[in-house]
Amino acid sequence: MGRKDRGGSVGTPATVALTRAGIAYAVRAYEHDPAAESFGLEAAEALGVEPARVLKTLLVDTGPGLAVGIVPVDRQLDLKAMASALGAKRVSMADPVAAERSSGYVVGGISPIGQRRALPTVLDSSAGAHDTVLVSGGRRGLDLELSPDDLVSLTRAVMAPIAR
Repeated sequence: MGRKDRGGSVGTPATVALTRAGIAYAVRAYEHDPAAESFGLEAAEALGVEPARVLKTLLVDTGPGLAVGIVPVDRQLDLKAMASALGAKRVSMADPVAAERSSGYVVGGISPIGQRRALPTVLDSSAGAHDTVLVSGGRRGLDLELSPDDLVSLTRAVMAPIAR
């Protein structure tokens, strides 16, 4: 892995943040199908990567604010486990408009990296079983491959079992 993008400039806030932090990553682009039912499963299939390594970024509402949960695309976010990991009473899925406004990305392309404002972040502990994982690069059809440790470091995430 390196800091090279294949096929020209990518230039999303996520790639800028990774480059600025000196973190090695690989750009993994694919042709996004707007009719795809699951953006994450589409990415896994298009890139030939097992779904457990492709992670989706979900924003939740804690009441006082938003937080980020990162789980494999073939699993769901366990809201009770997420609340527990955050030390919150309960959480619910964030309104998509609020998620887009907070992150600066569109739903289906929300990256946990380079968001407009840093939010409390929880990465599902299953990510630690892989040498590299893929997260959205900041737009549909663009994933970034990096080590889970680098993802934790850059997002200041805690790891906890939050997927079911």
